[in-house]
Amino acid sequence: MPCRVAVTAVGRIVLPAASAIPPIALPPEIERALRDGAWAVFNLSGGKDSSAALFATMLALDAIGHPRSRRIAVHADLGRAEWDSTPDMVEALAVRAEIPLHVRRRRGGDLIDRWEQRFANGKARYENLEIYNLIGPWSSASLRFCTSEQKAQVLGPFLAREFAGETIVQIIGIRRDESAARSKAPEWKPDDRFARPGNANGTAMMVWHPIVHWATDQVFALHDALGIPLHEAYTCYGSTRLSCRYCVLQSLADAKASASAPTNREALLQLVDLEARSTFSFQPARWLADTAPHLIPATLRADIERAKRDAAERRALEAAMPADLRFCKGWPPRLPTLDEAARIAASRASILARHRLDNRFSDARAVRGRFEQLMLAKAA
Repeated sequence: MPCRVAVTAVGRIVLPAASAIPPIALPPEIERALRDGAWAVFNLSGGKDSSAALFATMLALDAIGHPRSRRIAVHADLGRAEWDSTPDMVEALAVRAEIPLHVRRRRGGDLIDRWEQRFANGKARYENLEIYNLIGPWSSASLRFCTSEQKAQVLGPFLAREFAGETIVQIIGIRRDESAARSKAPEWKPDDRFARPGNANGTAMMVWHPIVHWATDQVFALHDALGIPLHEAYTCYGSTRLSCRYCVLQSLADAKASASAPTNREALLQLVDLEARSTFSFQPARWLADTAPHLIPATLRADIERAKRDAAERRALEAAMPADLRFCKGWPPRLPTLDEAARIAASRASILARHRLDNRFSDARAVRGRFEQLMLAKAA
């Protein structure tokens, strides 16, 4: 049964017993910047960690005399990739904290658009033999353009422009116990991606992780103590984390929880359709289509089964190509022999046909000639 959590705003939070709020990390560099009047910018996702960081840090900023007039919240809107309830949740949290909210979105489209664009661009490059292997649509743990392009590169330039000449402290609710990748996250770090040292405006940017050392149970305890609402992903559908509806880093349990939400089913079908068309699974070891097969129409299930077979064939064909000619920095590293070029042409032919792409380099001499062109262009 669908479940909703009321996210109506209420007045300013009343501070409970001190023991209910664990201490936050407040490095001297961050405290000094804030006491000197830096802008405090809360990055809100609607999830439990960003809201815990918001309210715990608001109380700490009050304690050191930081003016509320120099605090804002920002949210990167990921469009169709986000839960329908996320925008309302983010807005309610900002209203509850009594700070302005700025919502930004990538001009080139939402995250689903970006995945579609990446696959289309990859096919064009593959057809033109600009890359060795066909590239799938998805972001990954090692290629998180979903975060860099949809969030950092949207919010960072906005902040640098809006607060030119100021010091900007971005507050992000990541925690070390979330994952191995975050286990060594610092309490703070300088951020020169959008405000280079010595820039003409004198803008300085910093990233602060005030709850980096907190455990999950401390995050939920803070919500209970302060009466902070939780997103429906947790309360109604049993997710352990809030991210996109479907995330390339998501656990199977959280993917199933997301699929159980009726409002997430349209996005599920869109992404499964892209799996079928691309022959690339949403995660390296798991097809999103297998998360909730009972929700996938029969025709799309058949397309997925064909895509799985084609994916296995593609991997075998690419494995037969010379390994030392695989794409790398400065590619191509050398010219293939005619025998190697013949193997490349034979492997590419089936993949090109599967995706209805032109076979412009259909034999050994054409492939070798294309490599010669690429090497001349590289040398130039």
